[in-house]
Amino acid sequence: MNEISNFDTAQTQAAEETTMPHSVEAEQQLLGAILTNNDVFDRIAAIIKAEHFFDPVHQRIYEIASARIAKNALASPVTLKAFMEDDDGLKELGGPAYLARLAGAAISAFAARDYAQMIYDLAIRRELIGLGKDISDKAARVEVASEPKEQIVEAEQALYKLSEQGQTETGFQSFLKAATDAVNVANAAYQRGGGMAGVPTALTDLDKKLGGLHPSDLLILAGRPSMGKTSLATNIAFNVAKAYKRGLKPDGSEGTIDGGVVGFFSLEMSAEQLAGRILSEASEISSHKIRQGDLTEGEFRRFVEAAKDLEACPLYIDDTPALPISQLAARARRLKRTHGLDLLIIDYLQLCRGTADNRVNEIGEISMGMKAIAKELDIPVIALSQLSRQVESRDDKRPQLSDLRESGSIEQDADVVMFVYRGEYYKEREKPGEDNVEAMAQWIEEMESLHGKAEVIVGKQRHGPIGTVELSFEAQFTRFGNLAKTWQTDDQQF
Repeated sequence: MNEISNFDTAQTQAAEETTMPHSVEAEQQLLGAILTNNDVFDRIAAIIKAEHFFDPVHQRIYEIASARIAKNALASPVTLKAFMEDDDGLKELGGPAYLARLAGAAISAFAARDYAQMIYDLAIRRELIGLGKDISDKAARVEVASEPKEQIVEAEQALYKLSEQGQTETGFQSFLKAATDAVNVANAAYQRGGGMAGVPTALTDLDKKLGGLHPSDLLILAGRPSMGKTSLATNIAFNVAKAYKRGLKPDGSEGTIDGGVVGFFSLEMSAEQLAGRILSEASEISSHKIRQGDLTEGEFRRFVEAAKDLEACPLYIDDTPALPISQLAARARRLKRTHGLDLLIIDYLQLCRGTADNRVNEIGEISMGMKAIAKELDIPVIALSQLSRQVESRDDKRPQLSDLRESGSIEQDADVVMFVYRGEYYKEREKPGEDNVEAMAQWIEEMESLHGKAEVIVGKQRHGPIGTVELSFEAQFTRFGNLAKTWQTDDQQF
C-alpha cells in the first residue's frame, strides 16, 4: 500500500513539474545564440543566471558557457563538448550532438534580450508558485513553535528577497542623460525662486545649509539622549506633511509640488506617544500637561481642534519594534505604492535588525539598506542614530563624526551627518552651590545666553558645506524653530 502511495506522490510531483511555467524552446534558442555569438552573453548576463533555466541540462550548459566567456575563452559546441561528455543529462538528450543542434536553432542576437526576459519571468513565476505552496503547507501544519504572525513575517521576507532579484542593473548611461537630469534638478530650484531643489523642512537656516532634503540622500541625525533627536525629527515630519500640496509639476506630470507624504518608523516610541508630541507642538500645550491630563477646558478644546486640523495630514506612523531592515524596505515600498512617499524617517537606526552575526557588520548592513531605500524609492531618508558615551568625557560636549556608535559604515553610507546639541542641557547640570555667589552669577549669565537655543552641527555633507545651524528650542512643546537674529527687524524675522 505504501509503495502505491509513494508511486502516486512521485507521479503527482512529475506532473506538477511539467505543468510549471517554462519554455524549453526559448531556452534552447537563447543558448544557441550564445554558443554562436559570445557577445550576446553581455546583453543578457544582467537579466538571467543559470538557476533561471527550467531544464537542468540547460542550466549546466549556461553555467559552463558563462564561466568560459568570463575568462575571455570561446564558448562553442566544440569547446563545451570537452566539459560535458560525461554529463548523464546531456547523454539523454543525444550527447554532444545536442550542443550542435542548439547552435543550429539560434535566434538573431537582436531578439536575445527578449528571450532572456521571458526565461527570467517564467522562473519568477515558478518561484512564486513554490513560495505559495510553502506558505500554504506551513499554515496547514498547526504547530506551537510556528505562530501565524511569524509565518506572515517569513512570507514577507521571502517575497522581499524575490522582488530584490528582479532589480537588474541599469548599467551605464550617457552623459547627455545624466546632464539633463542635473539641469532638471537645477530648474526645480530655480522655479522655487532660487529656493531649493529638495523638500523644505520649514527650518529656514537648516534649509539654506542643506538646500532642503534631497531625493536619494541618506541623512543621519545623531545625538546623545535628551538632546532632542526625536523632537527635531517629528518637527520636520510635521512641517513637511502640513505643507503637502499636490498638483502639476514643472515637467507636466502630476505629483507633490510642496511639502510631502511622510512615513515615520517609530521603533522606540508608540504611535500614540509620537502623535502626542506632534499635537503638543501644534496646539502649543505642554506635552507634560497632556500626559498628566492637567488641562483647562480651553486648552483641551485647542488640543482637539489641533487634532482635527491634522487628521488630513499625510503622515503615516509604523511603531512595530525591532523591524528587520528587509521588512522596513518592503513596508516603505508598500506605502509609496498605496499613498505615495516623499520623506522617510527612522527612529532610530540601532533599533533595526539585520542578518549579520557581528554587531558592527549588522549596523553596516542596516545603513547600506537605508541608503538603498533612499536610492530605490528616490526619496530622502532621515535615520536617527545614537552617539557613544565618549562625548560625555570631553570638556567640549559637541559631537564629532568619530562619536557615531558601533560602525564607521554609518558615516560612509550617509550623504549628510547632523548632530543635535543643546548646551543648556549640560550647563544645567553644572549648577554651582548657593554659597559660591560669583560662580552662581556667572552660571546664571551663561544659562541665559544658552536658554531656548539648540545647535544642529552639519558634520558631513557630500554635496554642500559643513557648519553649525542655530535653532530655537521650546522644551515644553518639544519644538524646534527658526532663531530670530539680533540684526533682523521684526518684519524680517522668520
